[in-house]
Amino acid sequence: MLLAIDASIDWGMFDSGRRSRESYEKFSNFMSRFQVSGLARVVVELLCEALTLGFAAGLVALTLALSAFRLTSEHDWLKRADLAVTFFDRYGTEVGSRGIKHDDAVPLEQYPPHLVKAVLATEDRRFYEHFGIDVIGTARALTVNAKSSGVVQGGSSITQQLAKNLFLSNERTVTRKINEAFLALWLEHHLTKRDILQLYLDRVYMGGGTFGVQAATEFYFGKSVKDVTVAEAAMLAGLFKAPTKYAPHVNLPAARARANDVLNNLVEFGFMTESEVAQARRNPATPVARKQDSSPDWYLDYAYGEVQKLAEAGKLGEERILNARLALDSNVQKKADSVIEDNLRLNGRSYHVKQGAMVVMEPDGALRAIVGGRDYGASQFNRATEALRQPGSSFKPYVYLTALMSGKFKPTTIVVDSPVCIGNWCPHNFGGSYAGSLPLANALARSLNTVAVKLSIAIGNGNPKMGRAKIVETARALGITAPLTDTPSLPIGACELTVLEHSAAYAAFVNGGKRTTPYTAVEISNRRGDVLYKHDRDAPKQVQAVPLDKVIELGSMMHKVVLEGTGRAADLGPGIDVIGKTGTTNGFKDAWFCGYSGTMGGCIWYGNDDGELMNNMTGGSLPAHTWHDVMAYAHEGVQLKPIVGMTSSAVQTASKDAGAGKTADVGNLQRPASLSKGAAEALSAIAAKAKNLPLGKGASIMEPALPAARAAAENVRPGGGAIE
Repeated sequence: MLLAIDASIDWGMFDSGRRSRESYEKFSNFMSRFQVSGLARVVVELLCEALTLGFAAGLVALTLALSAFRLTSEHDWLKRADLAVTFFDRYGTEVGSRGIKHDDAVPLEQYPPHLVKAVLATEDRRFYEHFGIDVIGTARALTVNAKSSGVVQGGSSITQQLAKNLFLSNERTVTRKINEAFLALWLEHHLTKRDILQLYLDRVYMGGGTFGVQAATEFYFGKSVKDVTVAEAAMLAGLFKAPTKYAPHVNLPAARARANDVLNNLVEFGFMTESEVAQARRNPATPVARKQDSSPDWYLDYAYGEVQKLAEAGKLGEERILNARLALDSNVQKKADSVIEDNLRLNGRSYHVKQGAMVVMEPDGALRAIVGGRDYGASQFNRATEALRQPGSSFKPYVYLTALMSGKFKPTTIVVDSPVCIGNWCPHNFGGSYAGSLPLANALARSLNTVAVKLSIAIGNGNPKMGRAKIVETARALGITAPLTDTPSLPIGACELTVLEHSAAYAAFVNGGKRTTPYTAVEISNRRGDVLYKHDRDAPKQVQAVPLDKVIELGSMMHKVVLEGTGRAADLGPGIDVIGKTGTTNGFKDAWFCGYSGTMGGCIWYGNDDGELMNNMTGGSLPAHTWHDVMAYAHEGVQLKPIVGMTSSAVQTASKDAGAGKTADVGNLQRPASLSKGAAEALSAIAAKAKNLPLGKGASIMEPALPAARAAAENVRPGGGAIE
């Protein structure tokens, strides 16, 4: 029985194998009919590879688009994009708006035909023919741009632009473009062409703080969109490409030249005849007169983002039309804008610098001003909140605070400024010399690079990597979120921060060591006046981030930087104590001053967008002077607050003069007329060394402008780090 079963199994396996071989031979004989060789074989293999790669690319693209599709899964996806906010400064003055107006929509049928044609001829002339993505238009744009070696033509359809406006950011990444394409297909499937065009015309940004063609028409021409002429329609259609560049109230010649391009498009693509546009060519549009008051656009952009986050977090209920009272001080904002612009205009060429950014903040995080660059019309990129730049020596307070927190150091601890190396890297001081033995406070005031590096080693008990990790912990505790790459030169600022988070972290040095979160919105209400959000009531309270006693010690050291060290140009004079730190990076790529009084402060940065090196600008020169000029104005007429834990040097002098048991008359205090003996000796020694040698623009005897010294200072670290 068993033998029979075994024989049956063996025969079954043999028969299955035979049948399989026969089937394979038949299949091979059949496929041999399609066998190709030579050039045909190469073509077939290339096609197979292309199909494989295309399939893989499609899977990747679909995966990337899934996150975007989640935005459309909510039933109120369109309502989410309808947030409209009117902003008021701290004094109650309306300063601008952001978002979509809800009471000015004009039905598409009431738009003049020549306006709709101007938009289509310029932005998407095949709008009614494609399925959301204009393949032909995209291919044409790629060809034109390739021939011109630059971006001359855009390839995004109106549907794609609407998808970006409704769901995505302005970042230029492959992921965003893929998401944009998939969302355009989704919109075409769910909406009619008429609805897509209506939404686009209602939501597109048109410059001057206006969203939508109706709002732009009222702003630029003082009339309804129903009444625009052909010339005005051409000027409006020209704004879609670059609304701030071609805004007629900013640059009328550029706006008219762009409008003429639109008229050419209308004729070239058959939307209108030459005779129909001739009158518009002869009589170009003229905008209504508007005051040239500067608008706090960078501030409003950031504030609008903050309101959006609060709305998305559900803290504003279902309301979409809002009024927000801001911490913005319009006077301080205008002063900061003008000082930076004036300094760049007067000193930009000699220093070879084109950009600056600044944040003015109170120690509790209330943002009084944000300067995101030199010209909002030329570039809306916010260098104060988005740009990551190396802080140089302005990073050192985090190092010194960590050293104080280790318990191994005090401001009076004697340290030795001498050569030090970590592996093959050996930092140098500004000027290439060494100070020898000196108190820790003096080392910070003189911004000695070698001492900062030695501190990182001591903090880690001889392990510099461990020491740097503790420094990063301190920075994180104070609110720094930017990546802090672990390199030996981290203690001298070889990392990247934004002006905003650097300013917020410094606030802890005067508020008693509390972590500070910057904020713009003080109160938000709906159009009926109901208060939906109050910062004092609804925002998280400040928490103690670092020990109070150590912050007080650090504050005394940073006060010395302003009184005797590299930040002397930032001193606000008698009665207003200031703590601060300068920063200058390798090759003069970035220059900073960060500082605070007990009332307010922040950081100022100068540099170039393309990373081009400046001409001998240090943090103690133009940045410190700019900080001083803005803060001197900002402190006028306000209630002055003391730095937490700091006894004013002026108060100490007055108390001594008043005698024991007497109360000093603080209101009549004057800064001592003479320097301390140690400071006088230090200044004399440096002055003797620099005698008969010319100083560079903005330099001082504490920051020598000698070419050889500056060249030596550039050897701090390949690719970054501090000069002073």
